[in-house]
Amino acid sequence: MKECSDLCDLKSCFLCKLCLPEWLPALAVKKRNFEVKKGELLFTEGDAVTGIYFVYTGNFKVHKRWDKEKELIIRFATSGDIVGHMGLGEKLFYPVSATALEPAVVCFLEMDFFETTLKVNANLTYELMKFFANELQNSHRSMRNLAHMSVKARIAQAFVSLGSQFGLDKDGVIAVEMSRQDISSFAGTTYETLFKVLNEFAKLKILTITGRKIQVLDETKLLEIIASDNA
Repeated sequence: MKECSDLCDLKSCFLCKLCLPEWLPALAVKKRNFEVKKGELLFTEGDAVTGIYFVYTGNFKVHKRWDKEKELIIRFATSGDIVGHMGLGEKLFYPVSATALEPAVVCFLEMDFFETTLKVNANLTYELMKFFANELQNSHRSMRNLAHMSVKARIAQAFVSLGSQFGLDKDGVIAVEMSRQDISSFAGTTYETLFKVLNEFAKLKILTITGRKIQVLDETKLLEIIASDNA
């Protein structure tokens, strides 16, 4: 990760859109821009918190260790999103890791200045509170799915969620490239199990994966698999 020239337009990300116009000059002075390579870690679970990140361009996976050799992808962050906020609190260590899925640019604020920004900008603080509430709801939903949904339904849900977040083109291709290992980590299953379910989905003409491109052929079938599991 290397610091780069000022690429932020001070209006696109979660932070800039919600700050008072009078506060933007202070942001321009205090923020730092970094270029992150594909596969590069933005921060690692257990690292001491240094600050908070806002995604300007690119996509990241936010993940946590799950057993010794496995990881669980908690969510994905894309342009305009906030990353590193889970490091806020009394224990100043990141409880998760964040890795770039593609070349990306982020804005970084040191924690002291970010906390001052929250005190000055009430709208930002309010929206961040709602963001945390949504994150908590999604976390509870994911825990429930891991405990109660079948593997096939979890995999179907993973593809529906990816399509919803990143969008589909006219051919049903999800607008993000992802490895099978990352898909299995997002669905909370093993690579081997994912491989078997993908073969089944391909035979039923529900979806196909070519390289890292995911093409959804029948989203209705995916939704039916999820619904039948919850019946």
